[in-house]
Amino acid sequence: EVQKLNQQLEEKNVEIQQMINQPPYEKEREILRLQKSLAEREKAQATSDILCRSLTDETHQLQRKLASTAEMCQHLAKCLEDKQRKEKGNSDNQIPTERSNQLLDNETSLQALICNLQDENRMLKQKVAHV
Repeated sequence: EVQKLNQQLEEKNVEIQQMINQPPYEKEREILRLQKSLAEREKAQATSDILCRSLTDETHQLQRKLASTAEMCQHLAKCLEDKQRKEKGNSDNQIPTERSNQLLDNETSLQALICNLQDENRMLKQKVAHV
């Protein structure tokens, strides 16, 4: 390991000697190349930082939306359960046909809304997982 380190040290010394022996214009050219490379890396890092912040913000927004969607689904499910309990309590098998159809329509629309919210919830979870 010491020999390996000594060899690397010698290589670096040779490289330094070559740099010292170079004409001044080549030294300047190398300095400019290194400065340009550094500037490009700093720009790439800044872009990366901006993208990370943006993704973090989007992730937080999606998490909030997912939480509110889940809360809405729970609320709708509770409302549906309450309606079903009321229907069972009030229905002594004598609900008028019009009322029965209206309740079925309401239940169908609530179930469709719940399905839509569940789909949206699933999509948001996939987006959060992707991010």
